[in-house]
Amino acid sequence: MKNNEIKTHFLFEKVNYKILLIGLGVIALGFILMSGGGSDDPKVFSDAIFNWRRIRLAPTVVLIGFGVTIYAIIKNPNPTEATIDTTTTEPFPEDKAIKNFKK
Repeated sequence: MKNNEIKTHFLFEKVNYKILLIGLGVIALGFILMSGGGSDDPKVFSDAIFNWRRIRLAPTVVLIGFGVTIYAIIKNPNPTEATIDTTTTEPFPEDKAIKNFKK
């Protein structure tokens, strides 16, 4: 690799982005299920706002979508690459002597 080339590296892998988009779609579906239920006449109250779909189903779908997006963020597609190489013999920066330091 030449010195003037810049290697781009994404934070996540392609699988993580796919799962993240699926989770965002599930969240959007939950909010779509929550919408509606209003009354056309402001003087008349509509009980449709307390429908099972808006009270139970839609918030559950939104929470499932949040769970999927959290899983997409936490998921490591290559667990073997995430291991730390501890075979180096270089000392820690704290262990090096400080230059120009007088006791």
